Amino acid sequence: MVKVGNLDAQRDFTDVRDVVRAYHLALLRCVPGEVYNLGSGQAVPIRRVLDLLLAQSRIPLRIETETVRLRPWDTAVSVCDATKFRCQTFWQPEIPLEQTLSDTLDYWRQQINRVKS
Repeated sequence: MVKVGNLDAQRDFTDVRDVVRAYHLALLRCVPGEVYNLGSGQAVPIRRVLDLLLAQSRIPLRIETETVRLRPWDTAVSVCDATKFRCQTFWQPEIPLEQTLSDTLDYWRQQINRVKS
């Protein structure tokens, strides 16, 4: 069983590999001392992330909303505006969320298999 909170909240997810590439571009092309935002610019419902992970699951899982995980003060949508950074560097995220989740799941499966052997 997987216990969850608010699956309707929407967040901006960016693969760490894209962020590292962005940091490198920031060092090369951005103005020191200026503030830049990094993100995909797309809000994704947490429910979508869960659905993508469940689709890759090798075992059936039951999902249960746990009321203690629901936060009434939670921000409904949090999305980045990286326009300034993109104009300065021409950076765009390249790795789709589906690939990020698949790669992350594969990594942890390998770790578990190493521990088992």
